[in-house]
Amino acid sequence: MQASVLTLVRGRRDHLVHLMQGLARQTRPPAELVIAWMQDAPHADLPDPGCPVRHIHVPGDPMPLAAARNRAAEAAACELLVFLDVDCIPSPGLVEAYGTAAAGRAGLFLGEVLYLPDGAVGDGLDFDQLDALGRTHPSKPPVPAEGIRREPDHGECWGLSFALPKERYAAIGGMDEAFTGYGGEETDFAVRLGASGLDVYWTAKARAYHQHHPVSVPPLHQFESILRNAARFRERHGRWCMDYWLGQFRDAGLIAWDLDEPRIRVIRQPSAAEVAACRRGGETMFS
Repeated sequence: MQASVLTLVRGRRDHLVHLMQGLARQTRPPAELVIAWMQDAPHADLPDPGCPVRHIHVPGDPMPLAAARNRAAEAAACELLVFLDVDCIPSPGLVEAYGTAAAGRAGLFLGEVLYLPDGAVGDGLDFDQLDALGRTHPSKPPVPAEGIRREPDHGECWGLSFALPKERYAAIGGMDEAFTGYGGEETDFAVRLGASGLDVYWTAKARAYHQHHPVSVPPLHQFESILRNAARFRERHGRWCMDYWLGQFRDAGLIAWDLDEPRIRVIRQPSAAEVAACRRGGETMFS
């Protein structure tokens, strides 16, 4: 199947460069790369990804992640959409693996993501080195060595790397653009994906490498977005998402909240010192 690779960008120029270099090494190049720019202008002097590049502009603050995914999907020319986070470098077989899997059946296909430590990516891409340095996320199940394996939990859908037919993305309704900034839109999409009846599959050989960036634990710098988007999710689905972060906010004395409560009460805003204290160094790969 012909594939459009889609990525969303604000900042992260070096990460985008490495993503594009990875696309240039594909065993089966995509038909195009669609970049949804959530900033005023594209980065200059980008490398050739080995396929045509289409640029679209999606303004907004907080970051319009859901809207950017939708605009990229609408602009895509191909029947298969491959969503790849700007932090991810595709392994040489990623596009081919997704295309082969999608040609055999309808579904949403997930690939393995290895997290890289700080400083793992140099001027050139050494995939053997990335394989040696990368670590799987501790919460994710193993990926099959060959073929695909059905995943019964649609909640395993994550936005770093996945593929599905364009028509099915549209039929599900894409991402809910009422979610803005950090959190919630992917979990909401996963719930609607499950309701649509489209199966989810883990896909062999669709590996990507997540480039390191600093993380905050908990993400207090996203305090307002998390509260807003969690409330949106609760209103829509009758349950909370991001409850792990909400529990940490509660334990820090920032909010009054419980899983059984329909609303969050803000006690106080996090201080600048508290936000700074959550920032982790290069040794932390997972948030």
